[in-house]
Amino acid sequence: MGTFETKGFVNIGSVEIEFIVGDITKLDVDAIVNAANSYLQHGGGVAGAISQAGGPEIQKESDEYVRKNGLVPPGGVAVTGAGNLKAKYVIHTVGPIGNKKGNDEIMKKAFENVFSKADELAINSIAIPFVGTGIFGYPLENFIKVCVDETLRFFSNYKGSIKLVVFCDIDSSKVQKLFETFENNSKHFKQP
Repeated sequence: MGTFETKGFVNIGSVEIEFIVGDITKLDVDAIVNAANSYLQHGGGVAGAISQAGGPEIQKESDEYVRKNGLVPPGGVAVTGAGNLKAKYVIHTVGPIGNKKGNDEIMKKAFENVFSKADELAINSIAIPFVGTGIFGYPLENFIKVCVDETLRFFSNYKGSIKLVVFCDIDSSKVQKLFETFENNSKHFKQP
């Protein structure tokens, strides 16, 4: 099963947010979010790890999705099965690349679409990597700000099926920074 280090928890209403250092592909959740490119070609970074751990089925379904629906736009999502992973679904989202104007808007859209799609799938738990902050070069500070804002916005008055959101990365310092930022904003959280 892989080793995980939990940096902490916060609650937003009835939803628990957990911060974990470790391999996202080993988490036992209903859906894993993948930081994908528009072509859904899962070669490197977290996408490569998810595709490798999940087996050829994920890439096969991704190719089929693009054939039927065309490229996934920045901020958009596509859903496939999860192959050999413990999860039922992989929600692929296309995050921003680099530090360009308009990238925070793309990231906001990605979070909104991921959360909405997870709710639509009526799942209970979802794991989210630090989309765009690895090989795509989106600044960590921007990711953290958008992540906190959008998670608070979506779950403040949330009444759906999602009960657990896990933010996961192999880099302990990234996870720690995100957890501390959530904790520092905890006065804004609505408790059940």
